[in-house]
Amino acid sequence: MNDLTRPERLQIMLTQEELAALDDWRFARRMPSRAAAVRELLKRGLDAEGVQPADGKMRSRDFGVVDGPLRSTGGGGDEG
Repeated sequence: MNDLTRPERLQIMLTQEELAALDDWRFARRMPSRAAAVRELLKRGLDAEGVQPADGKMRSRDFGVVDGPLRSTGGGGDEG
């Protein structure tokens, strides 16, 4: 990913063990930053799952997230 314009920011929380694993992986590959390492691992994970980069034309229903028009339950609170 050579594009230096990244308008979105993602903040994550990691355990000490996760951070140590990330840093070990990063240093072994001479990655310039933690952010670069996270982007590379994310890219590799998505590639491994067969996820294609979004082109901005797909909708939630294309991924099976929403089957049709959203319906309001009308309650707004806990139902049950």
